[in-house]
Amino acid sequence: MNFKSPRLPYIGVDIGGSHITAAHIDAADFKIVKDSLVRERVASMEGADVIIKAWVDALTPLIVSAGDEQIHIGIAMPGPFDYEKGISLMKGTKKYDSLYEMNVLEILSQKLGIPQSNILFRNDAESFLHGELASGAVAGEKRAVGITLGTGLGSASNCQGSTIDSDRAFIPFKDSIAEEYISTRWFSNRYKELTGNDIKDVIAMLATDNKAIIDQIFEEFGENLALFLNDFIDQEQPTVVVIGGNIAKTWDHFIPVVLKYLKNKEVVLKQSTMWEDAALVGAAYSWFQS
Repeated sequence: MNFKSPRLPYIGVDIGGSHITAAHIDAADFKIVKDSLVRERVASMEGADVIIKAWVDALTPLIVSAGDEQIHIGIAMPGPFDYEKGISLMKGTKKYDSLYEMNVLEILSQKLGIPQSNILFRNDAESFLHGELASGAVAGEKRAVGITLGTGLGSASNCQGSTIDSDRAFIPFKDSIAEEYISTRWFSNRYKELTGNDIKDVIAMLATDNKAIIDQIFEEFGENLALFLNDFIDQEQPTVVVIGGNIAKTWDHFIPVVLKYLKNKEVVLKQSTMWEDAALVGAAYSWFQS
């Protein structure tokens, strides 16, 4: 690979529950350099050595291809995680348990040959919103919140002067927490309750021929999401909400319901335009700002 350029000392990384995605980020337009994109599977419930090796194997070609440039890496990481110190606090989350209390920053610095001061970690939902603010659906907006809808529920806001993780997945919601009603898990559970059948995710549900059931589930989901957003919007007072994650790819099925139940009709809801690229750009964008 040959990506050498004076604009390529930045690498954006997104660590997911089963993958790592990374790319060079162009500091001129805050976009990923497409032909540098690397995506690899990660066995996140294996031992620490297996996980770290997968990460290092994915990142090494990007470092090599930058030549003599002074590399800076921004990593979007799910929580719980001590982002400042680079220590994993994930335990009992069905991913990366073997890294619990390990100093990931120190390990990656050693194995990649990059100074610790040139690697930063950022919450994944926070990175998503920051990427969309840099060059995506809400570019230039002064008051925005972002949510990611997938295996979990991510939330972030820039309404208080900087982009921060809002950490609303575990707030009390109905008879449980928000993430239990607004995630892939909820779709799978609700579909099985109504049909007795298992589905992997929302896209798989749409491939079935149970139109009446599908319509009912999206109606319920849209109402749940609106209820969640009403409180979030009341608290942060944004002018726009950007929504990403795999569930957001079924936008037309649930957004009319959300709009019906949304209290603040002045707030604009926007679908992500960057998708997975947003977290990569958002994680690396901190280096551009500093």
